[in-house]
Amino acid sequence: MSKHLKRLNAPRPLRLHRKEKTWTIKASPGPHPLEKSIPLGLIIRDHLQLSDTLKETKRILSNGEILVDGTIRKNHKFPCGLMDVISIPKLKKDYRVLFDRNGKLTLVPITAKEATWKLCRIENKTIVKNGKTQLNLHDGRNKLVKKDEYKTGDVLKISFKDNKIDEVYKFEKGTLSMIIGGTHIGEIASIEDIEVIPSSKPNLAKMKGETSFSTLTKYVFPIGNTKPVITLPEVKIQ
Repeated sequence: MSKHLKRLNAPRPLRLHRKEKTWTIKASPGPHPLEKSIPLGLIIRDHLQLSDTLKETKRILSNGEILVDGTIRKNHKFPCGLMDVISIPKLKKDYRVLFDRNGKLTLVPITAKEATWKLCRIENKTIVKNGKTQLNLHDGRNKLVKKDEYKTGDVLKISFKDNKIDEVYKFEKGTLSMIIGGTHIGEIASIEDIEVIPSSKPNLAKMKGETSFSTLTKYVFPIGNTKPVITLPEVKIQ
């Protein structure tokens, strides 16, 4: 596996100039896959423009001035993905990583209060020792719960301070969701129906937003019961 990445071969969700330079930063293995993450160094240098060179970027990180999900990160290749919270205490600024309407990963400014938690979708569940249920979340986290009252597709609102579940947004009819893949990526829509297909084909979700459409259930990310609990990206008019 190569440790280097050319800009022309960079994943599509990355927002960068493809022909300005030859090379870019390649995200290291971590909580998000390469094709759905932004290296922390790119966020600091290119997105937030807090530095001009990679050397300056590494110095900022080595001083412990950047937090991801409430934890200091010093690796410039650390992958930041969907719903991650980037905090800069010295500047008193916080951002959340989301998809925009063009399918690009973007930084959305949020308040200090909103920067104390994040949304995590349940990707899988396993039974571990003593009969406890382990929830496997979309950002690589594992959460142990005593009562199995959650299902795959549900989204948990998790606090960084105590790592507790504050709220749950169920993957069910009527729940407001963000589309995180496919041709409708970045759209906000409500779940109208969930179609379970009795075969090896993926299940479908019928959505109602600006228009009615169907998408794969794995592309549906609940973000609130009736209204979004997160700050959404601004829609830019071309």
